[in-house]
This record gives sequence, structure tokens and C-alpha cells, in this order.
Amino acid sequence: MKMAIGYSDFKEIIDQKFDFVDKSLFVKEFFDDTSAKVSVITRPSRFGKTLNLSMLRYFLAAEVGGESTKGLFDNLKIANCSNDINGTNYLSYQGQHPVIFLTLKDVKETSYANVINKLKVVIQNLYGEHRYLMRSERLEADEKNIIQKMIDNEAEVVDLEFALLRLSNYLFKHYNKKVYILIDEYDTPIQSSYIANYYKEIMNLMRGMLGAALKDNLALNRAVITGVIRVAKESLFSGLNNVKIYSVMQSKYSQYFGFTEEEVDDLLKKSKMIDRTLDVKKWYNGYKFAETTVYNPWSIVNFIESNELQPYWVNTSDNALIRDVVIHSSSEFKTNIEELLLGKTCEQLIDEHVVFGDLKQNKGAAWSLLVSAGYLNVLSFKTVRQGLICQLSIPNQEIASVYSNMIEMWLSADRGIQWYNSFLNNLLSGNIREFAEGLEKLLTQVSSVYDMASEPEAFYHGLMLGLTASLDHTVYELSSNREGGYGRYDIAITPKDDNKLGIILELKSISNESNRKSNRNIKSLTLLLERNAKEALTQIDEKNYVGGMLQRGIKKIIKMGIAFAGKRFQIATATIPSEKAKKVVTKTKTTKIIKVPPTAKKISKKQKTKKSSRKS
Repeated sequence: MKMAIGYSDFKEIIDQKFDFVDKSLFVKEFFDDTSAKVSVITRPSRFGKTLNLSMLRYFLAAEVGGESTKGLFDNLKIANCSNDINGTNYLSYQGQHPVIFLTLKDVKETSYANVINKLKVVIQNLYGEHRYLMRSERLEADEKNIIQKMIDNEAEVVDLEFALLRLSNYLFKHYNKKVYILIDEYDTPIQSSYIANYYKEIMNLMRGMLGAALKDNLALNRAVITGVIRVAKESLFSGLNNVKIYSVMQSKYSQYFGFTEEEVDDLLKKSKMIDRTLDVKKWYNGYKFAETTVYNPWSIVNFIESNELQPYWVNTSDNALIRDVVIHSSSEFKTNIEELLLGKTCEQLIDEHVVFGDLKQNKGAAWSLLVSAGYLNVLSFKTVRQGLICQLSIPNQEIASVYSNMIEMWLSADRGIQWYNSFLNNLLSGNIREFAEGLEKLLTQVSSVYDMASEPEAFYHGLMLGLTASLDHTVYELSSNREGGYGRYDIAITPKDDNKLGIILELKSISNESNRKSNRNIKSLTLLLERNAKEALTQIDEKNYVGGMLQRGIKKIIKMGIAFAGKRFQIATATIPSEKAKKVVTKTKTTKIIKVPPTAKKISKKQKTKKSSRKS
């Protein structure tokens, strides 16, 4: 098969006779949808938004780039449709309308000034596509002067705000027909502005540009806007009462973005790869747009081309915003993500009207962002006053690998993935002293005491889950809070090869009150941690948490009790078949983060000198 990898221009795909999934009925559904003048369609990256909008452009316009669009749809599904509600054949609409096609996919800069310069070039190119208007007998001299000004890249910021409105008016006068406005990836500049801290400036500009073009514009027939994120109407489309937003939660257009199961089966049959169906489903399926189950199209075509199961989507999508949200999220948020990585589901309130300024405060907005961007799947939902209560899951193996990479980046900090892999291997091979040294570095350099303060148990549990989230799931089975023996263990790492090491982790967190009482000196805190680590180890034995591993024939198991207090911890371990327990004590020459309270007995200068000499 000849797959159109990296092609998003509809005519180019048709002309070069690429194999592709025929989504031309999207055009029919667009014409049948008379409920809104402005349609905003949000879908994850690489789910066919640009190609569908390009197809709609070629269907509407008589010419694109000086070339005729006639005949492009003759052999597609749209040509065989019955007539519309007015009794008119859909192909009779083809090539009959003036079109403005604008893509903002490349407008992602590190400063507002750079965005303005990039937008000037984008608008310059847009007006250049319609330079034939300079010869129009229906336009006035001053209107042609404005067109020339835009082509010469002499636009001011105010000219950018009115660029779409003016161009639509000029086209309307020239053709005596109302204009279709198609805008692709409208949210790209907004996402970049949030990361680079010029969000307010870009929102003012975008609000002015879209408001002028879409509100009370007599030259406008209809508009279609696509993007990844559903930006709140109040913050971007304020004052527009003719906007309808179609997100992944709505059934409208759901089958036209992404490949349906039937379409994937057909592609696999044509490529003689039908025997890989189950693997493909595990890796790239799992998305549910309303009632429609879809696959990631970018990953499917790349898999068919290479015949290799690997994460293709992560290598192309710009996930800077998602990475920022996940890495800088609360400990509770991270714990939920890590539980999802274990194949579990979680229930969250989703606020579809994303306000970027609320991402770090509004939990619903952050979860909604992950859903819109394709990083989470909605299994079911119910409507409540505050929004939607959704049952969420990670869609597939490909997305799980994205989260694992993000967690690795967070945990490795500036040391790199190689250091992280070595740290993880120390745990898996039973080198507990080296593992403890690495864990000490993570606690002192990566985590924040503020993360630990509100929900320490959740934080430490989430941290340890995160440490193991990137395990090769073909080699290890990671489970958390599962029944084992006579209770529920914290974390188990079970090898699928019974000759590899199995690991049971039981975690303890010193209460703030006990911590404060022990803060008078490091020695008392260390003793308290040692006692709690041993208690955790005893709990593993008393509750027989290792019973499941023993039944599976795991030959060697290491039991670990870890007690935490702030950024300090102690580990107690025992191994099966050797039941002799040993204690692993972390080094104490780290930066002190436990404050000595004012009522504590002060250490004399003489004592400090003795301690310093012992250390040296």
C-alpha cells in the first residue's frame, strides 16, 4: 500500500493516488448541519483535522493555488450520496464558493513580539493567495491599497485583528457570494503563549481577530474552526451567540476524525496484516468519541508502513503543555495518573470550558485538557451542575508510554534518562543500597516539601509508583493496593519470568506530630524511621503479602519496608529464600530540611566542631 504519511493537502493525496481512508462524507454532514454558523471542532493532534479542513476547502472553492478543483471528488463517497433535504445533489455545491483558509499551526513562538512577526507573515501569505483581487473592478482603490499593504508585510497589530474581516468583505464584493472561513489549529498560539507567559496578550489579539471576522459579519456564510483544546467561549468567543463547539464528548462528526474499527480492519486486510489486529488494538485503539470507537490514524498508517509496534504519536505531537501540566501537578494528580498507568480507571469532574489561567488551580480544567488532547479516554459520563463526572482511562499502550516518558523526565531532572534507568535497575536487581542513594537524590532535588505536606501518604505512594511506571510491562507486572494474603499491599513488582527478582513494597509515613517531636535531632528521627521501616517489613510477613508471588513460582523475592518523613527515609529489607533481614541506612550528609523548633535544645559550638571533625 502507498500510505500518505505526512501529507495533509487533499489534492496532493488524490493526484498522487495515495491509499487513504475516504472521509468525504464529512462534507455531507457539514452541509446537513444548519444548527450553527460557526462550528468549532476539537480533536487530538494527528487525528485528521487539517486533512478534513483541506478537503472541505477543495470542495467549496473553484480554484486553490490557481488550480481547478473540478473532478477531485468524482470517485469518492460524497459523489454517491443521495440528494440533500432540498433535493440538490451534493456535488452541485462543489467549486461554488469563495473560501478563506488560514492555518495557525506554525504560530508557536517564545515571545509575543515573535508571534506578531509570525502572524504578519501568515497574513501576508493569505492575502497573497488572493492577489487577483487587485484586478477586481468591484473593489475601491483604498481597499486595494490595504490588500497591497498586507502583501508587502506592512501590517500593524490593528490590521492583523481586522485582516479576516476585511478579506471576507473584499471576496464578497468580488464574487457577490458569501464567504466560508476555515481556520486550522486556532489554539496553537494560545498553547504556546501559556507556556511562554504571554497568554493575556495573545488572547486579546485572538479575541479581536475572531470576534471581528465571526460576529455580525454580513460577508460570512459559515465558518469551521479546528483545534485540540476547547478554549472557554467566555474567554475567546465572548459575544458570539452563533458558535457551536463539537468536542470529543459530542457525537457529531465523531466518525470523521480518527479511523473506525471497520476502517482499520479494511486497511489491515489490504496490507495483508490482519493477523496483527489484536496487537494494533492494544497499542493504538481505546479512543471513544461519544459512542464511536476510533484509532489514532497517524499511528495506524505508520505501523502499516513499518510493520513495527512502537509509539509513533509521541514523536510528532507537541506535548509541551501536557508535560508542563503533568510534571507540575499536585501529588494527588500524579497519583491518579500513576494508578491509571496500572490499568485502573478514575472518576473526575471535567470542565470542558478550559480557561488556561485556571489549569494549575482548577482540577477539572487540567483533566479536561488531557481528555481533549487525547491523553485520556472517557468511558462514561454523567452531567452534574458543575460539569461532567467522567470515568477516565488511559486509551492504549502508546499513550501509556507517553506518560512514562514524562514521569522519567520529571524524576531524572537534569541527570538524564540513563541515570534514571540505572537507578531503576538497582531496584530490580536488588542493589538496595545504591537504590537508596538514588532515592535520596530524588527526594532532595526533585520533590517539594509542599507536595508532601498536605497528603504525605498519597505523595510517597505516588512517588514510588512513578519510579516504577516505566517498567517494561512485557517483563514485569506492576500492581498497587491489591489484595494479597490477608490484606492489601502497597506496591508489588511481579516478574513474568520466575527466575527474576520479585519485589513487595510496604510504605509508612511519619505523622507530622511524630515528626515534630523527633525534630530536636536527626538521631531520634532516624530511630523513629528505622522502627517504622521494620514495622512495615513485619506487616508484609504477618499479612503474607508474598503469598501470590510464591504461588506463581517466583524463586526469589525481596521484601522492602520504607518509612518516610519529609525528605528523609529508612529502608528495611528481607529476602526469600534468605529470611535474614538487613537494614539499609541512607546517608545523612544531605541538606537539612527538618527545621529545629525554637524550643529545642541548641547545639553548642563545641558540639558542632566535634560533629564536623567526625564528618571530615
